[in-house]
Amino acid sequence: MIYLDNAASTQIHEDVLDSMLPYLKEHYGNASSIHRYGRLAHKAIEKARKQIALLINAEPSEILITSGGTESNNTVLRGMSMNKTCNHIVTSSIEHDAILEPCKQLAKNGLIIDYLPVDKFGMVDPSEFKNHLSESTCLVSIMFGNNEVGTVQKISKLAKICNEKKILFHSDAVQAVGKIPIDVKELGIDLLSISSHKLHGPKGIGALYIKNSIKINPVILGGGQENGLRSGTENVANIVGFGKACEIAKNNLDKNILYVKKLRDLLVDKVLTEIPEVTLNGDPRSRLPNNAHFTFLGVNGEDLIIKLDEYGIAASTGSACSVNTQKASHVLQAMGFSHEQITGSLRLTMSIFNNEKEIEETVTSLKKIVEELRSFSPFKEKYSFSKI
Repeated sequence: MIYLDNAASTQIHEDVLDSMLPYLKEHYGNASSIHRYGRLAHKAIEKARKQIALLINAEPSEILITSGGTESNNTVLRGMSMNKTCNHIVTSSIEHDAILEPCKQLAKNGLIIDYLPVDKFGMVDPSEFKNHLSESTCLVSIMFGNNEVGTVQKISKLAKICNEKKILFHSDAVQAVGKIPIDVKELGIDLLSISSHKLHGPKGIGALYIKNSIKINPVILGGGQENGLRSGTENVANIVGFGKACEIAKNNLDKNILYVKKLRDLLVDKVLTEIPEVTLNGDPRSRLPNNAHFTFLGVNGEDLIIKLDEYGIAASTGSACSVNTQKASHVLQAMGFSHEQITGSLRLTMSIFNNEKEIEETVTSLKKIVEELRSFSPFKEKYSFSKI
């Protein structure tokens, strides 16, 4: 099986798994207990907190452990909305549903939500961005790297504008952390969401970076864990694994970027060269190194995924989190894509566990599958597809 759906989830790193096992077997104490077992668990959590912080150049005290990116995003939006002075939030039209759905709920509760448009590459225009900010704006949330098309936003410019206007800036960086360099201090980011299973850690764990000077209201109440910001008994083993995954990502970041980008570029070059009527979506330069998102005209993306799976290749059309809704991609709609272009989309995302041979095999299979599907396409007369 060739796994090219790493934007949905990644293979857990062997060293991460090894780090977790002691906390699933011998060291099973509750981190809130004051006996030796509890102290050992607490110490392990604080070590992981430091590892997470180092990956984004934050302080350990600025890391809130959560269950993942969705909870981190909800914590920001719902936590800030509890502030009586907050009545205007700005976000983009291509955010993950973990941002868009809470925003819909907040709008029902009376908050004003502004959705920024994007260009054909999925990029927010910083000049246009300024026009949407006002004295009543309390929070801006802009995704770092898009989960579907891979476009990386001009985060530094957007954050700087917010900093100058004293507006809090949050970024959903679930797809970007561990894949590209991120320095929250240098970028001027106030809040940042992270997910473990996107960087070869375990599922069900993540973090929210909260700049030390920022006060946010807790969403989950109870025993007062995480300095009262997120109550609930800590999942020590997963936290330890998450920390280890962050440490591995930081120590190998430059090497991994070069390796994965080489695979991505090989894939893009071969697909665009060897298969007709194909376009690469997203910004051609400012994009995540592991993302390749294509439109194959005259082909249904879901049919492509099914056929690829038969060939032993795992791929997707977009966000795995919203696949059950069976709705057209809001990201591609916001980028101005036609219905035909949207239905013909395919996302292939790589990791350090892929290799060139797998890329070669994938392209060979894609050529056969696309030619087969186009032979039955209702659009074949419109495009006169040439033989591959």
